[in-house]
Amino acid sequence: HAPGVMTTGSWADQLDLLIRSRTPILWIRSLEEERVETLLEQAAIRLGNRTLLCWDFIEGLSGAPNRLGEAARNPMAALACLDPLPADQGAILVLRDFHRYCEDAGICRRLRNLAGQLRRAPRTVVITAPNWQLPPELDDSVTVLELPLPDAGEIRQLLASIARASGEALGAPVLDQLTTACHGLSEQRVRQLAARALARRGRLSEEDLAEVLEEKRQAIAKSELLEYCPSEATPADIGGLDALKHWLEQRRMAFSDEAQRYGLPLPRGVLLVGPQGTGKSLTAKAIAHSWGMPLLRLDVGRLFAGLVGASEARTREMIQRAEAMAPCVLWIDEIDKGFGGDSRSDGGTSQRVLGTVLTWMAEKTSAVFVVATANGVERLPAELLRKGRFDEIFLLDLPSAEERRAILDLQLRRRRPDHRLGLEVLVDRTAGFSGAELEQTVIEAMHLAFAEGREFGEADLVAAASQVVPLSRTAREQLEHLQEWARGGRARPASRLRPVTNSDAA
Repeated sequence: HAPGVMTTGSWADQLDLLIRSRTPILWIRSLEEERVETLLEQAAIRLGNRTLLCWDFIEGLSGAPNRLGEAARNPMAALACLDPLPADQGAILVLRDFHRYCEDAGICRRLRNLAGQLRRAPRTVVITAPNWQLPPELDDSVTVLELPLPDAGEIRQLLASIARASGEALGAPVLDQLTTACHGLSEQRVRQLAARALARRGRLSEEDLAEVLEEKRQAIAKSELLEYCPSEATPADIGGLDALKHWLEQRRMAFSDEAQRYGLPLPRGVLLVGPQGTGKSLTAKAIAHSWGMPLLRLDVGRLFAGLVGASEARTREMIQRAEAMAPCVLWIDEIDKGFGGDSRSDGGTSQRVLGTVLTWMAEKTSAVFVVATANGVERLPAELLRKGRFDEIFLLDLPSAEERRAILDLQLRRRRPDHRLGLEVLVDRTAGFSGAELEQTVIEAMHLAFAEGREFGEADLVAAASQVVPLSRTAREQLEHLQEWARGGRARPASRLRPVTNSDAA
């Protein structure tokens, strides 16, 4: 829990307001320590040349020439660094990594006492830390200010100034491309990328775009929260699902500049519900490839950590890293397993994590398209299915006869581009099969023929189909429940063609 989190409006204005209103202790939540201190320097000047002091455990105090190194390795003494200043002198004291010492009862008590004193003076203590589980005693004393990653204007200004300093200014088109590519990176990472480009070629250019993307991919790999999934799948690799494909093509157009000028908001995402093997994962991969966006896969289980508050922190980090890759597709795989448990068994952690994700989805302004997949709805929380969470919910049902024909033909042509096999009998014998089971039927037929040293044919396909027990028989009750739920108008069919009926699946 982080009380008083502020994220909207002008960040500098919020910072100035909090300092002028004598907020005693600020926690600025960010990994960008240098950027935080630069912003505080600017605020100190704006607010009447307030004194800015900084302290860390190793170097002690800095910012006052005659007191350098004071309180080194002494966190308790660091809290007294403001005492020698004149009573009317406005000041800001930055404590680096100080959250690590707040579990100590003496430090916690001293902070509470200090908070009361600072409310009567133009002085503010600022603690910089990316994550911190606040002790309950400090809830009323500490205000949290979230520092967002640099916006497009800040990145543009930074790149332009670096280019000018190198002696070769950037043209507007290249500057626009690099600004968009660097969106979601910290200021320090942008500087590092620019330094490498200058060392390699002596200038910034379009050639740096690939390196920016690689930097983002490495950041994803380091986090262990998201998995970067390269994909070559296209909508043509999916048999059927015509209504879903048409809907996705419309949403792809909504990411264009023309759509933004038209007034369309950026699409939020889609929830794909259906039994196993109906193409949900393949659809997520095809969306990313056909839209030309990177695909990030989230295993919800990776968000949950053992320490209190750590899961919420990991969720915020996941969101930040996903937005760093924007525009991108975020694939939340098997969301029903991640959020479908009893929240009472984990102290409500899963409910808080889900709430964070849903709030972000509803309020995000970044070009992150969320594709969530679920095998069933009985375990999905009601708030996830509420209108407005996703742009649409689609049911990927078992394929109809025409869709089975299209899927079988697709699988056969992938392996035998010139095949002329008749499919009428096989389509009839595979009623109730999922797309994955149809693919397995083709593979099994090839095994049967290969073992006898010959080419496979229609008879092998029919024989292979007879050996498959489809999920529609082994999990009939779950399938019927899902179909009944969708018929209540809660989800759109992913296919324009007639969906499979209960008698079809028998």
